[in-house]
Amino acid sequence: MSEQNYVIVTDVTADFPLELAQKLNIDIIPMEFMIDGVSYHHYYDAREMSMKEFYQLEKQGKMPTTTQINQETYRKTFTPILKEGKDILYICFSSGLSSTWQGSCLAARELEEKYPGRRIISVDSRCASGGEGLLVLYAVRMREAGASMEEVVSWIEENRDRVCHWVLVDDLKHLHRGGRLPAVAAVAGMALGIKPMIRVTEEGKLEPIGKVRGRKKGVETLMNKIKETCVDPENSIIWVVHTDCEDEAKEFCRNVENTYHPKEMYLSEIGPIIGAHTGPNVLAVVFLGTHK
Repeated sequence: MSEQNYVIVTDVTADFPLELAQKLNIDIIPMEFMIDGVSYHHYYDAREMSMKEFYQLEKQGKMPTTTQINQETYRKTFTPILKEGKDILYICFSSGLSSTWQGSCLAARELEEKYPGRRIISVDSRCASGGEGLLVLYAVRMREAGASMEEVVSWIEENRDRVCHWVLVDDLKHLHRGGRLPAVAAVAGMALGIKPMIRVTEEGKLEPIGKVRGRKKGVETLMNKIKETCVDPENSIIWVVHTDCEDEAKEFCRNVENTYHPKEMYLSEIGPIIGAHTGPNVLAVVFLGTHK
């Protein structure tokens, strides 16, 4: 099959494991965050600040903030590809959580005018972290199999609402700071050991779906969600993501493999762009399922 004349681009919120990112050889756009008054770029290899350092600062009470990808960054990323005579398929962070997609569409129209004959299609993943990464992984494999850019876009738009994100959140103060929980609920939850469960909706937004008593019960709930909503686990790709709880995440992966025997399994750490809003000790499982 001849090489397809388009390049797949995503952003760092896809939270690819380092080895997978290097193997796929896709362009991953860095994003900025600020902590303690200093601005950093988060690259997929965390070259400016390690994940461990970031979450240590959060645990010390630092409150990071994030910014959108600016137009100049899009121009710097897209222009060399267009100059090579190639088109661009950009699979980006959920429009329900960021204005990334809207900004990329503006950049795309500007650059298409500057490079007539070239095309940039920006697709709203309506996903986050491993969910976004999962769509990119499928897209890369379709491209390698000879699928056109239009065929890949059509597949993503048909399947993005099947990407399940089941998320166990440990620290309720971050959800409260993001407007997800009132202060009283946050305080009561911490006192009682209540752990909220959230999902990513069809609009690509975060939504609380319930609470469980204790971390162990939360992990059991994640396991049960695979059984409930993953159509065919043995032929599925299951992606586990976490924020600074690697040992627990690895144990969860082992249990998933022993219970469901997925075709492929990936583990990655959620970076500062999403971690700024979730806090440490988040554990989540992502896969294509019956519905979000």
